[in-house]
Amino acid sequence: MGVDHKMSKMKKIGYMQLAPVLGDLEATIRKIDEILNQVISADILVLPELCNSGYNFMSYEQAWKTSEEIECSLFIQYLEDICKKNNFFIVSGFNERYRDVLYNSAILVSPKGYLGRYRKLHLFMNEKDFFKPGNEAPPLFDIGGCKMGMLICFDWIFPEVWRILALKGAEIICHPSNLILPGLAQRAIPIHALTNRIYIVTANRVGKEGNLTFTGLSIVADPKGDILLQASDRDEEVGIVQIKPALARDKNVTSKNDIFKDRRPDFYDLLAVSKTEGRPE
Repeated sequence: MGVDHKMSKMKKIGYMQLAPVLGDLEATIRKIDEILNQVISADILVLPELCNSGYNFMSYEQAWKTSEEIECSLFIQYLEDICKKNNFFIVSGFNERYRDVLYNSAILVSPKGYLGRYRKLHLFMNEKDFFKPGNEAPPLFDIGGCKMGMLICFDWIFPEVWRILALKGAEIICHPSNLILPGLAQRAIPIHALTNRIYIVTANRVGKEGNLTFTGLSIVADPKGDILLQASDRDEEVGIVQIKPALARDKNVTSKNDIFKDRRPDFYDLLAVSKTEGRPE
């Protein structure tokens, strides 16, 4: 799906690191409004995981009550309004209610409205008590002069999904997160960016919910594995950086080495087996 607007000249991507308010969508929207004027120059802005609901649910009933259907979501309507007003894209974590189940999802919203979603494939800890694991392959979005994918939080530890999106043609992967393991994902993100030669924007959250403390340190990494921006570990803040999308289209590391053309998938058959097949004893 192509979009004809300033994304054809896309140069600025970034994160909004904040602490969504558990069970209070209106309060979360007020927080976004308070710092929105700092990101109006962005082309793509990434918000944290489960931004419309908060994260550390006390019960399934609370998770269900704070979820929304995509078709009638107040949060998505709000994002559509600000994307249209500011002519940018937003990727955000989203507590998605679909029929009688919940998914930990990421949504993509454009100046022309909602574009699509990704449902988290790899659920972390207590998420398994509330959500079904994703049932769709990570999609790729052509947003005009740039191809983009989405992953969510604990997906960071699975190199397969980063490579699959890169093989599909992703130049930027947006990564809404609620990270609680100090420093681990933040070390891995530049490596995923380097080994796939892509840009990655990880928008983590800060603050506490119950017994969980979130680690902040939102990050933007480039195809060379360099950290272009990194947030603090505790403050609500934004970061916007100028990029060169063409850099993510160059997969050569030397004049004779292309990271995709040099792959040997005929020897990677173990990657295609089921969860139980091929497991070491």
